[in-house]
Amino acid sequence: MSDKIKYTRKGDIAVLRIQNPPVNALSHAVREGLVAGMAQAEADAGVKAVLIVGEGRAFIAGADITEFGKTPLEPYLPDVCKCIEASPLIVVASMHGVSLGGGLEIALSAHYRIAQPSARVGLPEVHLGLIPGAGATQRLPRLVGVDASLDLITTGRQVKADEALQLGIVDKVVEGDPEEVGLAYAERLIADAAPRRAVSEMPAPAAIDWDAAYDGTLRKGRGQISPAQAVRAVQAASELPFDQGMLAERKMFMDLMETDQRQGMIHAFFSERAVGNLPELKGVEPRALQSIGIIGGGTMGAGIATAALLAGFNVVLIEMKLEAAEAARGRIAGNLSGALKRGKITQMKYDAMTTIALEVSINYDSLSSVDLVIEAVFEDMDVKKDVFGKLDAVCKPGAILASNTSYLDIDEIAASTSRPADVIGLHFFSPAHIMKLLEVVVADKTAPDVVATGFALGKALNKISVRAGVCDGFIGNRILATYRTAADHMVLDGASPYQIDKALVDFGFAMGPFAVGDLAGLDIGWATRKRKAATRHPAERVPTYPDKICEGGNFGQKTGKGFYVYEAGTRGGIPNPEVPVLIDAERAELGITPRDFTDAEITRRYMAAMVNEAAKLLGEGIAKRPLDIDMVLLFGYGFPRYWGGPMKWADLQGLPALLADIETYAKDDAWFWEPAPLLKQLVAEGRSFDDLNKDAAK
Repeated sequence: MSDKIKYTRKGDIAVLRIQNPPVNALSHAVREGLVAGMAQAEADAGVKAVLIVGEGRAFIAGADITEFGKTPLEPYLPDVCKCIEASPLIVVASMHGVSLGGGLEIALSAHYRIAQPSARVGLPEVHLGLIPGAGATQRLPRLVGVDASLDLITTGRQVKADEALQLGIVDKVVEGDPEEVGLAYAERLIADAAPRRAVSEMPAPAAIDWDAAYDGTLRKGRGQISPAQAVRAVQAASELPFDQGMLAERKMFMDLMETDQRQGMIHAFFSERAVGNLPELKGVEPRALQSIGIIGGGTMGAGIATAALLAGFNVVLIEMKLEAAEAARGRIAGNLSGALKRGKITQMKYDAMTTIALEVSINYDSLSSVDLVIEAVFEDMDVKKDVFGKLDAVCKPGAILASNTSYLDIDEIAASTSRPADVIGLHFFSPAHIMKLLEVVVADKTAPDVVATGFALGKALNKISVRAGVCDGFIGNRILATYRTAADHMVLDGASPYQIDKALVDFGFAMGPFAVGDLAGLDIGWATRKRKAATRHPAERVPTYPDKICEGGNFGQKTGKGFYVYEAGTRGGIPNPEVPVLIDAERAELGITPRDFTDAEITRRYMAAMVNEAAKLLGEGIAKRPLDIDMVLLFGYGFPRYWGGPMKWADLQGLPALLADIETYAKDDAWFWEPAPLLKQLVAEGRSFDDLNKDAAK
């Protein structure tokens, strides 16, 4: 038997203890050991029941990610589950920690399930572009019904033990050592002569309107295939005998394995884990962090303060006036009350965070002992320099001075202090206590341990932290400016903002660029265009119709009108009839005869602009790896996860064809569509962006 399974006998119960630290992933050795353990138990005279239990932190956390992409070895997981369920002995699964994916499928194959109160179960396969492939779509509906099964399988959400008990996924919830409570439960079942209860032998679930459920799930997933395919798998459980349903599930699983979406989501899964692993920080210790200062208590500053408090830091927030300081305190308290209502914190923690851990002041001297300060003030270089001059004077030696600027030059900000090695950019995304992305912007003189501290802070705040170099807009906003410009050019040439928004929502974005502009505030882009006007390249095409929208006092949702009109009490907006008039006037002024665009052409140009600019960033060293760019776009800009990010999307489309399109677009606008040198190099060498990720990992 595999050393990953320890076989012991406790009276008339055989115990199979899974020993594959840290989380008992379902490696080949574990699968092999479970089959051998079941055979040993069935051959062991006098054994009446089998208890499956995990050692360490979890029952079984799911598949072994080290085996992803490799040819699977027998026994396959569906066969392991079949072996467990078919046993003539009573099989009990005693669950603690997490039982996810294949771990829950093993438990569903047992005849009875008992769980610790802190246990959690779930089927997260949809997050990898798949469906459960070892019988969960066939067993779970028989156990808990169609509605609960579809909820769990199509969302991939995790369920706590009390909810699992209520749904019927587990039979008992008992606190104690998992092996001891499992043995006690198995002994009771034997004493009561409980029947062997195979889920596969339970009646098939009742039918629903499967087509409506499929269409609704596809729409909710914004085009992601796997949740909708899960509906069809559960449908098979309702309409087919169990064995045929298993074959149907397996075929759907294998078909999904071959999709681009599965490749994209696997890429996102591994990239999320690799993004904070930087060779330059190997062996570099971060500075100690206990207290954090924040300058500015508006939406951004209050959000950063909220995130810091939730992570256990003490916070000192500075505002200019007492009224503003109290308003900031109110914003933070409001944010924390949301966490209190959702059960994320207790009343006691809420009280401590809003009183003991938080200090709001109008005096910079209050920052004299903090370990790190983040300024979140108005996006103006002179204002930033003034703030950093004050911080330089009052902060202790070794304190880190960080700017939350979205665009401005961190090198110039650092040069205004006497300690440029202690200066870094920490670009949060609003609302900062909710959005997962943090750009860690490394200036020329930023010390390595300051960079390490930026990443340590991001980890403490539960952020996806990405290293960025200094340029206008860093990674995310520089790319955003480019693909938004591509959209503006298409509008001038004949597309409508509303067609573009729809095409990109159909591609998988939650919102199109013009709706996003309304949400963020059109005045932000207006200010950026004015800031860049003096240094603009003479060949650059800059539409004026967005400025005219702003000149009319229309900044989007906050003013009730932008590209869309927003009526009070209604969700979303309707197209603003004034916008096409402004666009038509500019086309006439420029002598442009509008042409039609297909949705596919809109998406291709938009994505080509995104990828081309991203390749320029990589070539310049602003981003170190393609996966860094993918994570920025996924977690900060609503890029559809099932494409893996723009660089993975480009690889899936094929770089030669994408470069050919860019070169075609350049015939009409050579300046904007100048192909990135790195993109041309990769095509010439027959390489991909993913090859660069692999190079960086060596």
